[in-house]
Amino acid sequence: MLKGLYVALVTPFAEDGSLNEEKLRELVRFHIDAGTDGLVPCATTSENPTYTWEEHFRIIEIVVEEAAGKLKVVAGCGTNSTSKSIENIKKAKELGVDGAMVVTPYYNKPTQEGLYAHFMKLADDGRLPLMLYNVPGRTGLNMKPSTVARLSQHDLIVAVKEASGSVEQMAEIIMLCEGRINLLSGDDTITLPILTIGGTGVVSVVGNIVPKDVRAMISAYEKGDLDEARVLHYKLLPLNQSMFIETNPMPVKEAMNMLGMAVGNVRLPLVRMLPENLVKLAAALTDYGLEVKNRPA
Repeated sequence: MLKGLYVALVTPFAEDGSLNEEKLRELVRFHIDAGTDGLVPCATTSENPTYTWEEHFRIIEIVVEEAAGKLKVVAGCGTNSTSKSIENIKKAKELGVDGAMVVTPYYNKPTQEGLYAHFMKLADDGRLPLMLYNVPGRTGLNMKPSTVARLSQHDLIVAVKEASGSVEQMAEIIMLCEGRINLLSGDDTITLPILTIGGTGVVSVVGNIVPKDVRAMISAYEKGDLDEARVLHYKLLPLNQSMFIETNPMPVKEAMNMLGMAVGNVRLPLVRMLPENLVKLAAALTDYGLEVKNRPA
């Protein structure tokens, strides 16, 4: 079900820091035109920790409305509270999403058995297709392949976004799950390697600015044109790396603003990038062949 290019959608803010609803609709249309397979609103790249719950569900509502079935919408719904995550999943389901992305519980750091019980409860009670999200660098917790394999037995646990950075771990997940679950890369820099071991796509950050190119790389691989896929992988690599000069989503939002996409600033506790890093980011965009309309001073 979940494969190809999914974009962890940036949340645009107005000058006063409020949600820019029209710009959000414009971004969804941009991805429809680009051939993006699906959007993931209310994820880390979307700055979801800074939302009110009213904003959270308004964002989902707008993305679903504008997508109008032309691409999939998998909304970020996970928290470190099982009961709150279930509430989020149910509300997102009412709003018409195709699935929910649910992160491993942060801060409280459950055991592997706790993770299993948590995600099974979300699937049983939420009744919506789920994409598990393993991102140890953000949560302080790594979900083991054996746990993913157990969870893959549930018919509503259909995918995992893997951002551990370990290709070995991802290969083990694919091997143990035996096709019951799709694995998507959580890191743009290793999307092609993950495809070669049996992954099915990516939840992308750089896809916010060059979705056609990321989709072209995936399509080339799917068609068996490994040489073309490799060329696109290496073309994208420096740009992918530039998206993490500072904490995501600071660089991608700065990049979008430099390119004239006008998505506004990040919300506290994130701040503007350092001047020297803005210069590096602008250079990466220019080197890629993109037109920097708003160059840093």
